Amino acid sequence: MEEDCCATQLIYGDGEFNSSGLDRFVKEVKLAECGLSYAVVAIMGPQSSGKSTLLNHLFHTKFREMDAYSGRSQTTKGIWIAKCVGIEPCTIAMDLEGTDGRERGEDDTTFEKQSALFALAVSDIVLINMWCHDIGREQAANKPLLKTVFQVMMRLFSPRKTTLLFVIRDKTKTPFEYLEPVLREDIQKIWDGVPKPQAHKSTPFSDFFSVEVVALSSYEEKEEKFKEEVAQLRQRFFHSISPGGLAGDRRGVVPATGFSFSAQQIWKVIKENKDLDLPAHKVMVATVRCEEIANQKSNQLVYDEDWLALKEAVQIGPVQGFGIRLSSILGTYLSEYDMEAVYFDEGVRNSKRQLLESKALDFVYPAYTTMLGHLRSKALEDFKVRLEQSLNKGGEFASSVRTSSQSSMLEFDKGCADTAIQQADWDGSRVREKLKRDIDAHASSVRSAKLSKLKINYEKQLSASLTGPVEALLETGGKDTWTSMRKLLNHDTEVAVLEFSAAVAGFELDKDTSTKMTQNLRDYARNVVEKKAREEAGNIMIHMKDRFSTVFNYDSDSMPRVWTEKEDIRSITKDARSASLKLLSVMAAIRMESKPDNIEKLLFSSLMDGTVTVSSSQDRRVAASTYPLASSTWEEVSSKDTLITPVQCKSLWRQFKAETEYSVTQAISAQEAHKQSNNWWPPLWAILAMIVLGYNEIKLLITNPLYLMVLFVAYLISRALWVQMDIGRVFQHGILSGILTIVSRFLPTVMDLLRKLAEKSQGNPAPEAPRRPISVASQSHRNETPLPNTISSSIPESTVSSNMSSSDGGVEYSSPPLRQRRPTNVQEVDLMK
Repeated sequence: MEEDCCATQLIYGDGEFNSSGLDRFVKEVKLAECGLSYAVVAIMGPQSSGKSTLLNHLFHTKFREMDAYSGRSQTTKGIWIAKCVGIEPCTIAMDLEGTDGRERGEDDTTFEKQSALFALAVSDIVLINMWCHDIGREQAANKPLLKTVFQVMMRLFSPRKTTLLFVIRDKTKTPFEYLEPVLREDIQKIWDGVPKPQAHKSTPFSDFFSVEVVALSSYEEKEEKFKEEVAQLRQRFFHSISPGGLAGDRRGVVPATGFSFSAQQIWKVIKENKDLDLPAHKVMVATVRCEEIANQKSNQLVYDEDWLALKEAVQIGPVQGFGIRLSSILGTYLSEYDMEAVYFDEGVRNSKRQLLESKALDFVYPAYTTMLGHLRSKALEDFKVRLEQSLNKGGEFASSVRTSSQSSMLEFDKGCADTAIQQADWDGSRVREKLKRDIDAHASSVRSAKLSKLKINYEKQLSASLTGPVEALLETGGKDTWTSMRKLLNHDTEVAVLEFSAAVAGFELDKDTSTKMTQNLRDYARNVVEKKAREEAGNIMIHMKDRFSTVFNYDSDSMPRVWTEKEDIRSITKDARSASLKLLSVMAAIRMESKPDNIEKLLFSSLMDGTVTVSSSQDRRVAASTYPLASSTWEEVSSKDTLITPVQCKSLWRQFKAETEYSVTQAISAQEAHKQSNNWWPPLWAILAMIVLGYNEIKLLITNPLYLMVLFVAYLISRALWVQMDIGRVFQHGILSGILTIVSRFLPTVMDLLRKLAEKSQGNPAPEAPRRPISVASQSHRNETPLPNTISSSIPESTVSSNMSSSDGGVEYSSPPLRQRRPTNVQEVDLMK
């Protein structure tokens, strides 16, 4: 069964609202069940323009159409509604009485305005039906009607986003691409020219309306083409309220149950509004003519030679007398408008004059802002030059900024007064504020740069004055090291702070900024000391071995020790290790506050006085809880001030002892060698025993001289072998190594002696080759593997050698100081040249 469109007259031709007919229509189409899912489409346009025909083909409705063979006359009276057949969601079509009809005449346009306003207030989509050849016309295009409707609509109703769909009928050869922009421009001009209430002064057209444009062929000449295009247009009304549809962005939708009541109230408000009953012809003529005069003067201004010359000049730079010249140009065209529009309606004339003046001012405003920009740039550059010159002459920064800023701002104010235009109340306050901000920003930038430079200079000064003394104090490692360091830091910091405060006085900094900068300087000085302390703590093993070497190898007079039997190696070793441990305790933590601590006492009691031996895993766990150095923190020192933890101290001490043990061993060996070289005779009791037990042998040797001669020759040979093989030095390195050395050298030495004897017997002695004794220290050093240093990144080496010198009492041994070397290669030391 074919769906019924249920066409009903909503408003009669005399303006009476058919409320009962609307109620029946709502029930028949079951509109109340639709909720918010429905749409209202209205059509407006000139009389006999084919509105009803378009609706019937577009929505399959049955509105009454004009009979062309009966003559052109009014067909639709009042407003009719019908349901669109086959359109989803439910869509209501509204057919309005045509405008500009001869039946109502020129002066009776009130119903036209009322019906148009009603359609815009109720509908989601309004079709504006117009002939193609009417585009660009005033009355035929319904421009006066739309102006009035827009003005009243903004006052009576809130925005609901209605879609205006312009339908161009009987399109001609003019391309559609040229027609659409004209329509959009016309509708925007209508909106811009409509006086708006205060609430909608800045409301854009897009808040009230969306504009769409379509073109259709002639129904009479190209009926099939027309029907095909209408069918395509019909597709756009399916799901028109969905996002992206023709009415997809509508707002303030009335629920379907309240549609009848809402329509009646809207028509009541429109009927009671008297603004729609306006005079027609006189106002229309005044509006059109005054607008033409205003547009003519506006176009003449665009191509005015004086204006073009002024515009070109201001693009290059500041123009003297800019305001006077521009005011004269604008005044000329406004005066000409007043002369030509003097006889038209005063209200329209004044309104169009204001629009002309506003348009002209908007047109020249960019040149005005360009002029102000030149003035601002020039004032800013002058400020920069003045400030630099004042600072170069030795002026204080703050006073120089004030003086330069005042001069530049005064210069800018004079330029603004010269740029002012009589027709406008423009002021340069925003540009002036921007100039002030730019001046302040530049002054702040210069101040920051100079303060930063001062800060860097004084930081360099502090770094230079603190680094060397701090390093020397740490290397000394005395009892008052940190006390002296605190005094040094306080003295140098206060001197730098006083000088810095005097240097920044001319900047007139606020108290908080000044205090913060001086505190930063103090913090930097402290950081220099702490950084140097951490650096020296990283090389603690080198410093400890240097301290050990100094104390161990040199006496109180700084003379190298000679390891005779008088030297107490045990006591000297303890003193040297105590000095090194003292240095370790000094560098274990940063003590910039005079707080007591037990680090030195704890280290000496744990490492020098006590020994810890742990035999099992359980014992090790017990020891870790009781052993003082089994911790990663010191009790009296915070973690940020800790340089070497207790556990690291223990590990360092173990490594230190291992790496210095060789020096102690060498000293003991040198002392033993010294004793042996000065004590060749056996003990007295051995001599007496040999005399008693060898009495018979001694008697035999005395009574037989031949034995004495054999013994004497054996002595000479043995003595020669002893000296030639240097047996005394060979046995200093141990009995086993000495025996092996003698065995390997015995036969070559004997052969050498026999060769020398043979040469002497022949009277031709051979020159003796230089003999280089074996360096005991060098051989021992080759066999030693130095232990790695866990603190320093480099591998220090300990080289200890024993010097041997001949004297009347025998051979003496001395141990030179222990030296630390950064390179990883080990050099052998030859002690005897």
